Amino acid sequence: MARHDSVDQFRSGLLLALGSAIAFGSSGPFAKALMTAGWSPTAAVLARLAGGALVMAVFATLVRPTWIRDALRHTPTVLAYGVIPIAGAQLCYYNAVAHLSVGVALLLEYTAPILVVGWVWATTRRRPNAMTLAGVALAIGGMTLVLDVFTGARINLIGVGWGLTAALCAACYFLLSARANGGGTDDAGVDPVTLSAAGLVCGAVAVALLGAVGVMPLTFTANDTVIAGMTTSWLVPVAALGVLATAIAYTLGIMGIARLRPRFASLVGLSEVLFAVLAAWLLVGEAVSATQAVGGLIVLAGLALARLGDRSEAVAQAAWPDGPHPDEPHRRSAPAEAVR
Repeated sequence: MARHDSVDQFRSGLLLALGSAIAFGSSGPFAKALMTAGWSPTAAVLARLAGGALVMAVFATLVRPTWIRDALRHTPTVLAYGVIPIAGAQLCYYNAVAHLSVGVALLLEYTAPILVVGWVWATTRRRPNAMTLAGVALAIGGMTLVLDVFTGARINLIGVGWGLTAALCAACYFLLSARANGGGTDDAGVDPVTLSAAGLVCGAVAVALLGAVGVMPLTFTANDTVIAGMTTSWLVPVAALGVLATAIAYTLGIMGIARLRPRFASLVGLSEVLFAVLAAWLLVGEAVSATQAVGGLIVLAGLALARLGDRSEAVAQAAWPDGPHPDEPHRRSAPAEAVR
């Protein structure tokens, strides 16, 4: 009976994690539709984070009424997560999407584990094992195909720069997660629902401030958008970003990671790239070449190999920055039960 329950938990966790990846993967295409209609990347990010923060705040209030007090007790952690991985990564990713296809932009962001491997190697003087190095080499080789380096295609350096900066923000998430898991007085014990809701609030405020002071252009329009070949109101992609690509995605992620091991959950998260490419094709008509498709699969295989080979907490125990903190559902059963 215990084995049967374990199998059922794994299956439900896998389905929830895949559902979360599908929901997160829709973010880029819906944002692209808004930007095509005249929205600035900063405005698209703000729409997503503000809508997601509102929904998650309501959800957190229902399942964890003390979330605001908990967030205030862990202010440094919440601020760091909200400003760097949530606001920073999304702002850079959306600016990359403005210059590149959704799939290429997301793949660039997903090179974050490679940066973490290099950082850990440089700071600890511990050489990664052969599997990790092989995965990194494979991912770098695949990226040259994704960027069409060998076909003479013109590379948009601005978009690549934004994408790599998004990867840097994501890498900071992994390192922040490792530090939080280390049990510091402030960083220990932040509930995942609290972290998601409060982090989104902080991220939305940070992006709004950047736009208000003119650091990043903040342009909204009421122009119609085109989704899946159909003209629709701008409210449709805005609602989809806030509800589907943020609130639902985070909630499914919390539930899925609570049933899966963090390492396996992070590998399942790689499927977000594939779902994002499919969503971009269906929703905004973006297609990838055969060379880019092969390169993308090689990159994902390399990242999976690197994660399986790496034993550092910075990579192995962190989920993707777009999702909830992975370790908390295992340490605390109350929020996971409330979500269920």
